[in-house]
Amino acid sequence: MGKSTRDAEKQRDVAQLEAQLYRLAEILGEQRAATKENVTRKQARAQGEVDEEEEVVSEDSDDDDDDDIPYNPKNLPLGWDGKPIPYWLYKLHGLNISYNCEICGNHVYKGPKAFQRHFAEWRHAHGMRCLGIPNTAHFANVTKIEDAISLWDKIKMSKASERWRPEQEEEYEDSHGNVVTKKIYEDLKRQGLL
Repeated sequence: MGKSTRDAEKQRDVAQLEAQLYRLAEILGEQRAATKENVTRKQARAQGEVDEEEEVVSEDSDDDDDDDIPYNPKNLPLGWDGKPIPYWLYKLHGLNISYNCEICGNHVYKGPKAFQRHFAEWRHAHGMRCLGIPNTAHFANVTKIEDAISLWDKIKMSKASERWRPEQEEEYEDSHGNVVTKKIYEDLKRQGLL
């Protein structure tokens, strides 16, 4: 019984391999036919025609070598086609202007769009976090560390002045319905006027 199961497994494996081979032959059938046709066409040609075709193929390969490295003396960014974008477009988008951000570790951004976008990116947020400053809208367009720290101190001072202080702002109402601060209420209570 053990021998028959082994034979059945081998036959199944062989059948799977044959099925894969037939599938590959089916997939590559068109390519094989095109190759056969090309070979018979080349064999039917005269020697002069073959030499001319080889020259054309070698000229095409020379052109391909030139296309690999496009001429880019001004170091312009590459477009979708792998060629440098036109200089007028480069200047139109402001890519000739460099912006330096000290908070991002003196990283340089090319163009105003990239510069504005970087304030929401991880590098700027990490730099602000390292300074102990939240990356909020208050700090948009702030690129120097000293400016960010001084602005954060100013914001903390204004928040502290706006904060509710119970010793000064807590109010009490006396028996006559008058509303007074805690300090005045305690003074009136000590004087026995309440």
